Order: sequence, then C-alpha cells, then structure tokens
Amino acid sequence: MSTVFTKIIDGEIPGRFVWADEACVAFATIAPITDGHVLVVPRDEVDQFTDADDALVAHLAVVARTVGRAQQSAFDSPRAAVLVAGFEVPHLHLHVLPAWDEASLRFDNARHDEPAEKLDAAAERVRQALRDAGHEANVPARLSSADLG
Repeated sequence: MSTVFTKIIDGEIPGRFVWADEACVAFATIAPITDGHVLVVPRDEVDQFTDADDALVAHLAVVARTVGRAQQSAFDSPRAAVLVAGFEVPHLHLHVLPAWDEASLRFDNARHDEPAEKLDAAAERVRQALRDAGHEANVPARLSSADLG
C-alpha cells in the first residue's frame, strides 16, 4: 500500500514542490512549524531513517543542506534545522525548516490551519531562493506535482 508521501510524489494528492531529482523530492508540509518548512522525501518507500542505505542518507542530507541554505536566504533566518522523527508517516522524511531558536523546533508548534495562499507563498520563496542559488534544474517548473516526471 502506498504511503501518503508516495501519493503526493505520484500526483494523486496535491503537493507544493520545491525540489525534485532522481532520488528524492522536497515539498512543503501542510502543518509548518515555521514558514518555509519542507519535507525532503526519497522517491522509494523506505520506512524509517535507520533503514536507508548510506548513499540515500548522504543524498538526502545534501539536498536538506541545499534547501536549508535557500530557506536561510528566503526567510533571513540564522539557521536551518533538520528534524527526523518519522512517527506520523511510515516513509522516511527529513523536516527542513528556517530556525531562529531551539525552543520553536517542536512539533507541537506546528500550525495546522495555515491558508493555502500562505503555504504557496512560503514554498515559492524557497523555490526562488533555490533558483537564485543556481539550482533551477531541480526546481519543478510549477509548484504542483505535475512536473515531477
């Protein structure tokens, strides 16, 4: 049975994509802890972080760093944070978000009622920062999953 993340990657469920390559994608979460919060998710269904092979973990870390740098630029944050928990969806994912302090990096700070327009605008800021940093080849042409290939 496909995970909700596979359904997003496959376009069965809408997603706000900021990154796509052969191994993974990054898309905005619908419950951001901070504006610009995205999930870096492998295309293959790997249950959890500790199940992934070394090459995949390394690739996800590089993509998370690249996205994190874009978030820092887009939101003028002093740090980018990476959180790995994986309890809510049985499909490996890294939470990458602009960060100002450790106290705010808690899942109970997630905002579950953000308007779609605000989520779209935050994702577009990350997308633009990625393009500005020279990563346009990995930024899908549109925010939706239609251009993932």
